[in-house]
Amino acid sequence: MGPRQVGKTTSSLTIKKEWGDGQYFNWDKISDRNKILKGCDAIAEEFPIDQLREKIPLFIFNEIHKYSDWKNFLKGFYDSYPDLMKILVTGSARLDVFKRGGDSLMGRYFHYHFHPLSVSEIINANSINETELRTTPQPIHEDEFQALLKYGGFPDPFLKRDDRFSRRWKSLRFQQLFEEDVRDMTRVQEISQMELLAELLRHHIGSLTSYESLASQVKASGPTIRRWIEILKSFYYCFEIRPYSHNIARSLLKEPKYYLWDWALCEEGGGRLENFVASHFLKAIDFWNDLGLGDYQLHFLRDKQQREVDFAIIKNGIPWMLLEVKSSINKGISPSLHYFQQETNAPYAFQLALDMPYVNTNCFETKGRPMRVPLRTFLSQLV
Repeated sequence: MGPRQVGKTTSSLTIKKEWGDGQYFNWDKISDRNKILKGCDAIAEEFPIDQLREKIPLFIFNEIHKYSDWKNFLKGFYDSYPDLMKILVTGSARLDVFKRGGDSLMGRYFHYHFHPLSVSEIINANSINETELRTTPQPIHEDEFQALLKYGGFPDPFLKRDDRFSRRWKSLRFQQLFEEDVRDMTRVQEISQMELLAELLRHHIGSLTSYESLASQVKASGPTIRRWIEILKSFYYCFEIRPYSHNIARSLLKEPKYYLWDWALCEEGGGRLENFVASHFLKAIDFWNDLGLGDYQLHFLRDKQQREVDFAIIKNGIPWMLLEVKSSINKGISPSLHYFQQETNAPYAFQLALDMPYVNTNCFETKGRPMRVPLRTFLSQLV
């Protein structure tokens, strides 16, 4: 699962080609949709599953969450032909959002998140590290890093690196979000107000959220604003980070922060940088959780004295890593980073500096005290 145009279809077709034997069905293609609507037995008749083959076939269903009875279809297909095929399902909206009845698929699948490109993925395009962290950092070419920060991690704008194309691509993707996804798959009628909400969120990256203020500006009720934000999250427009409050004296308990899946939508400067880093952390955490390496969560720290740390990675319920993001190496280590490391006993505390030159040293060799490290070095050791 992942946002539109992040590369799910391209990757699934590549997997099918490498797999060799199987079928690809796209719900958005009318002929494929008709085959799915006829049921799993009709598909099995067209592509005989119960015949001896050199390799178990792979069936790929793209965007099938748009089918109201998709859960029953997949469960029936899986249960009717056990051990006779593999199934890969992709979707650009969260497959667990539109729950319209039917039996649960629990225990029948593994869930994987598909994210935009990251620093480590660009460096290590042909290898996957199935551990938490890469112990050996690697440099990213400066042109690649700047293009990733400017154009975002979605493949098309990143690879083309053209301002005009990027602006048109963003406009079209925003239009598809509201005129196709939201309109066709939800009951929201006030599309223009919801678009305004999305624009307001874009200008409040990394700020504490006031639902009352958003409601006043959008001319909608507080509960409506919350519901619309949940829809925007479900379509991968934005994601939420909440404050971590366990054993933190006088910590904030409610107000979340929101970031965008496409950090290139943010205005240049500190907001885009913070969103860029937040997206890398979310990708790493989803990857670690998907692999079953532990229970990881992404939070921020802030108390009523307004001491704050940008990000806190929680591992199995315990603070593991505290992270502050700065544009300049000249800024001293934040006093809040010292304070919260003492409060939480987190083994790692880093202040990541954008303009600090790459250093070919493992960031995680030192524990117990805050360290200033190059952003490029640190991100190369993630996913």
